[in-house]
Amino acid sequence: MAVTFDLFGTLVDVDRPEDPAAAVASALCDRGVEVPSDWQAAYTEQHIDAPDGAEVLLPVHVAAALRSRGVDTPDSAVRNAVVAAFDPAVDTRAGAVDAIAAAAEAGPVGLLSNCAVPELVGRTLIRSTLDRDAFDAIVTSSGCGWRKPHPNIFRTAADELGVAPEALCHVGDDPATDGGITSLGGSFLDVSDRDLEALATQLRREGVPEE
Repeated sequence: MAVTFDLFGTLVDVDRPEDPAAAVASALCDRGVEVPSDWQAAYTEQHIDAPDGAEVLLPVHVAAALRSRGVDTPDSAVRNAVVAAFDPAVDTRAGAVDAIAAAAEAGPVGLLSNCAVPELVGRTLIRSTLDRDAFDAIVTSSGCGWRKPHPNIFRTAADELGVAPEALCHVGDDPATDGGITSLGGSFLDVSDRDLEALATQLRREGVPEE
C-alpha cells in the first residue's frame, strides 16, 4: 500500500484571491499588458478545447483570453503575472507533518495536487513546514496533464510510487475530486470531517485502509 496526500485544504491552507480575474488583471497591468475592458467575461470563457479532465495551465488560458480580445503579449509576461497573482501566504495545518510521518511508517508516500498555476506547489512547500523530501513522489495536475478525479492522475501517482492503483490510499478534503481514487479500486480518506492528528493516530493503530 501507498498513501498520497492532497495539498491545498488538506496539508496546508493558502490565501486565495477573492477575485482571481481581478488579481490576474492587476498583475498584467503591473507588467504593462493592456487588459480588455470586458476582462471578467473573457477570463471566465472557455478558450482552450481540452479533453474532459485534462489540465489547462492558467497562463495558457489567460494568454488565450487576451488573444480573444485582440491582445497579444509575450508568454513570459503572462506566466509571471499569473504566478504573482497567486503568490501565497501559507499556513501548515496542525498535524500535517505527523500524518505524513505516520503514513510513511506503512509504505511510500506521495503528494498529489490539482494546480493550474506554475510554481505554486513548489512555493507552497517552501513556505510551509512540510519537508519536500518526506514525499517519495510529487505529482501535480500541471505536471501530468490531468486533474483529479480523472483516473490518469491517480495512475501516474501509483506508477511513481511503485504500486498498483488499487493499492493507493488518497487523503484529501474533497470527495468530488480526491475521491476519484475509488474508481480504480483504491481508498479515500476524507479529512474534511477529521483533524490530521486523529488521522495520524488512526494510521498508526489501524494501518492504511484498503477499499
